[in-house]
Amino acid sequence: MQGALTRYRIIAWIVGVVLIVLVLVGMPLKYLGDNDTVVAAVGPIHGFLYMVYLVAAFDLSRRAGWPLGRMLLVMLAGTIPFFSFWAERTVTHKWATPVVAGVSE
Repeated sequence: MQGALTRYRIIAWIVGVVLIVLVLVGMPLKYLGDNDTVVAAVGPIHGFLYMVYLVAAFDLSRRAGWPLGRMLLVMLAGTIPFFSFWAERTVTHKWATPVVAGVSE
């Protein structure tokens, strides 16, 4: 499960950074400056990386035995700016921690 967690953490950060660039740089340039260059370049990249994020989140959720609702919430976190960072921290510290002596958090 450690490999799945590492893959998820890396792609969550990448998707989060690309989404922030898209929303905080690309969208203002497009709608305030009539320049859609950043949106045209970064938008498809974010779309592709989000698909990779979904696969990584699904893989981790199956290995960790998460219920469907938790898996869907983590997957949706990649669509809201800054939420992928929050989801990554939450997953790492709360849900993906190994069960010690039969006691889970």
